[in-house]
Amino acid sequence: MRSVPVLLGLLLALPAAAQEMPAARPLAVVEAATLRLGDIFENAGPRAGQAIGAAPAPGRRFVLEVAQLAAIARAHGVAWRPLSANERVVVERPGRAVPRDEITAALREALLQLGMDAEAELDLGPLLPPMVPPAALVQLAVESPGFDAGTGRFAATLVLLAEGMPTLRQRVTGRAVATLPVVVATRRMAVGEVVRPGDLRAARLRAERVRAGAAQQAEEVVGQQLRRPMAAGMAFLGADLAPPSLVERNALVVLVLEAPGLSLTAQGRALEAAPRGGLVPVMNLGSRAVVEGQVIGPGRVRVAMGATPVSR
Repeated sequence: MRSVPVLLGLLLALPAAAQEMPAARPLAVVEAATLRLGDIFENAGPRAGQAIGAAPAPGRRFVLEVAQLAAIARAHGVAWRPLSANERVVVERPGRAVPRDEITAALREALLQLGMDAEAELDLGPLLPPMVPPAALVQLAVESPGFDAGTGRFAATLVLLAEGMPTLRQRVTGRAVATLPVVVATRRMAVGEVVRPGDLRAARLRAERVRAGAAQQAEEVVGQQLRRPMAAGMAFLGADLAPPSLVERNALVVLVLEAPGLSLTAQGRALEAAPRGGLVPVMNLGSRAVVEGQVIGPGRVRVAMGATPVSR
């Protein structure tokens, strides 16, 4: 009867022993630049911290197939046996891309010393930003910059220093593109709206994208009335703007008839919209005659004494 507790103890101990057997990790996420035995094998024992090679570059991965795993296990005394011929370990290292604007800033500083226009926009083309460890401090430098003022073409070597990775050098080419100042809308605007200071902002666009007649100063736009709809971010064109209407179409207006020593008023209806100083046809509601007058203020139209009715 005493053998029963002993047998039971042995049976309970079997799963624990099985758990201690080394096992390959399907996915090994490595933060450091060095790959260690414990990164790819669970229960690797006292040699778990032993370095076995370089980890992938930040943001990259590689795969260790079953033959490679078996060779590593033999070389380091790990009693590992594959569960299948397809067993493998995917080793990946987290990374983040260096922000494009940081690369642009470093290049701009170097190219300005070579005569590049300070207002030029740098076109880096399909640049693949380098990857660095997520929490690493990054320093950027530029070596051997070259700039052609005639074509705007440039080339340079970007030098990147970051913790946890060797110094990286990457060749960068691109073009410095001339820009022009413009005034763009900050929101969608409808036909007939009068532009207010908050409806616009100053911007710079590539010269090749700026249409002729684009407004360059806020003073050219504020207080003007739109002749076509505007989308947010669209540049204002002089042809799209007009002085604001002081008389709207079909609005009731006061007709002012003036002559030396005489001033008369009558009620009329404007047949078109017009700004200050603009000419507008107005129907006299008393006589039903249509005369042309000049807008002199909000809802006020001056008509010359003896003006000939307009044929409508």
